[in-house]
Amino acid sequence: MFYLLSVDERKIRTEKSNASFLIEFILLGFSDVPSLQWILFGIFLLMYLSILMCNSIIMVITRTDLALQTPMYFFLSNFSFVEIYYVTVTIPRMLVDLCTQEGNISVLACATQMCFILMLGDTECLLLTAMAYDCYVAICNPLHYSLVMNQRICTQLVAACWISVTPVVIGQTCQIFSLHFCGSNRINHFICDIPPILKLACGDTFVNEIAVYIVVTVFVMVPFVLIIFSYYKIICSILKLSSAKGRAKTFSTCSSHLIVVVLFYGTAGITYFQPKPNQSEIIGKLLSLFYTILIPTLNPIIYTLRKKDIMMALRKLLSKLLT
Repeated sequence: MFYLLSVDERKIRTEKSNASFLIEFILLGFSDVPSLQWILFGIFLLMYLSILMCNSIIMVITRTDLALQTPMYFFLSNFSFVEIYYVTVTIPRMLVDLCTQEGNISVLACATQMCFILMLGDTECLLLTAMAYDCYVAICNPLHYSLVMNQRICTQLVAACWISVTPVVIGQTCQIFSLHFCGSNRINHFICDIPPILKLACGDTFVNEIAVYIVVTVFVMVPFVLIIFSYYKIICSILKLSSAKGRAKTFSTCSSHLIVVVLFYGTAGITYFQPKPNQSEIIGKLLSLFYTILIPTLNPIIYTLRKKDIMMALRKLLSKLLT
């Protein structure tokens, strides 16, 4: 028996058909400013090489210099390791798209990129929390520092950062990419991130947005609150010191970490706490540029300039290489 479908029914069936045959997305990237494509390519390439070089140097000197065999630099070395992979997931793909003027990316590749971005980003949040705890113990409980922050505990903290994040992020990525994507497959972004992907989904994404809020709360806001509490206790301890010089010296040991925390958590929190329609696409791109490229470029500079031990170790390394 034959019958005519209504307009709405045909539309729904067409959308489901389009969704089922969707095999790739198109990352629009910076196609709205074609005159700046090659300028952006040069800038991003220089920043990427700078990130790789600076973080690699930090990893080498913190592993080879005996003066830097402390929990603080152990966490910094792991943080630099995560930073290298974090930018490698995003920038090379951006450079290829800028060079070819094409942004085609398969659904599987898009899901893989999103998974690694979230995994490495959440791991950075937890590592920053571990570094704040290290500062807290060093300043507020110095007599027990060597007992509390021994090598075994530090290794377990780093392992916990990875183990706690991985299954959650994989599950969240699978949940998002199990949605139906209907209509346009054009992502107005330069990476496969949650907000622009959710905008392409048809149907109700309320459950997915709630899941995003929960994950952000657990892996971004809770660590941020713990860091703030740690610094509250640190500042209280510093203010008890009688010498102004001693207060300045003590706070300088953690100030670089605090700067990185404010920059990273600020931009990432704004992005993921409004995952779908409220976020302007231009603002979303700018915020993503901050936490995917600019902040990773600044992090090694912030740490090396504010850590005299690293500068001394760097001079020793250079002198060995030049002699």
